[in-house]
Amino acid sequence: MATLARLQAWSAMIRQEYYFRNRVVDVFRKQEHDAAVKIQSWFRGCQIRAYIRYLHRVAIVVQKWWRGYLGRKHYRLIVELAYYTMKMNIYNAMAVRIQRRWRGYRIRKYCFDYFYLKEYLSAVRETNVTIREALEKFAEMKDREEKKADLEREEKERDYRARKMHYLLSTQQIPGIYNSPFRKEPDPWELRLQKAKPLTHRLPQVTPKGASHLSSWLACTSSRSFPRSDTLPPIDRKQCQGPFRNIAEVLQQRYKPLDPTLRVQEPISELKEAREEFRIQEWTKNIHENMFLPFSSYHKNKKYIPSMHLSSKHGPSSYGYRHFRDENPNKWICDKDFQTVLPAFDLFSKYGKLYSKAGQIL
Repeated sequence: MATLARLQAWSAMIRQEYYFRNRVVDVFRKQEHDAAVKIQSWFRGCQIRAYIRYLHRVAIVVQKWWRGYLGRKHYRLIVELAYYTMKMNIYNAMAVRIQRRWRGYRIRKYCFDYFYLKEYLSAVRETNVTIREALEKFAEMKDREEKKADLEREEKERDYRARKMHYLLSTQQIPGIYNSPFRKEPDPWELRLQKAKPLTHRLPQVTPKGASHLSSWLACTSSRSFPRSDTLPPIDRKQCQGPFRNIAEVLQQRYKPLDPTLRVQEPISELKEAREEFRIQEWTKNIHENMFLPFSSYHKNKKYIPSMHLSSKHGPSSYGYRHFRDENPNKWICDKDFQTVLPAFDLFSKYGKLYSKAGQIL
């Protein structure tokens, strides 16, 4: 019990001594830890720096070998190119020498050879003579054809004049002007008038203007209602007794072509079609009736001239204008013109104004 009492008396002192010793140990432990960390950091730094220096030396060796390989390879290519160029220059020089010798030989033998040139000129001379003879024959043939054509033309003119002057032919009662009794022989024109036939004049067919598209309907009708006489009656037909006109004149008046009035010739809807065609032509020529203001202010002072069809005092046509070209001022947002968001290009604005002689913009 005494020992237990002593231990209980010393418990407070033991507790205080334990706390003091642990406190001193903790203080020294922190200092030792900091010192160990500093030593380790310094040693690791030295180790890392040594390793980096080793890597740098190794990299320098690798780069030195690689760059040496690339340099030798590039130098080898330069040497090969120089060798190829030198070889091609030698080949070109040899080729030029061979060509020079061959051209000199060819010029001396063929171009400036006296005998060859003489033979060539003689062949050219013979060819020229042959061509000239052929051309002369062709010219003579052309002259003969022209003279023949002129004679035929003159003969046709004489025949036409003889047919036209057939009324001057001599008869049994009255001699003609070409068959004078005071001449020993008749004139050649008298013989020509005897051979020629009289010239007959055809009556002109009168066709009314604008009735071409309506006259074709006569060919589709029956021959009973509209009898037509395509041929004239024979000459030896006896004329009717009494105060009657000639049969040909009566038939021409009876079966004359239709002469409709202007109202019948033109269709009923011609005015409407003409207006529609005029409107289409006017609209194809004037597509945009609104004034167009470009992005620059160059054309703003230029006066706009509208078309005559849409600027009349009666106003434009209502068809199509309301849907495509109508302007409603009540729907306008502002009175300003259209402006671009992006600025204009300086190069295009100076085009044709600030160009130097060398083709560069000043």
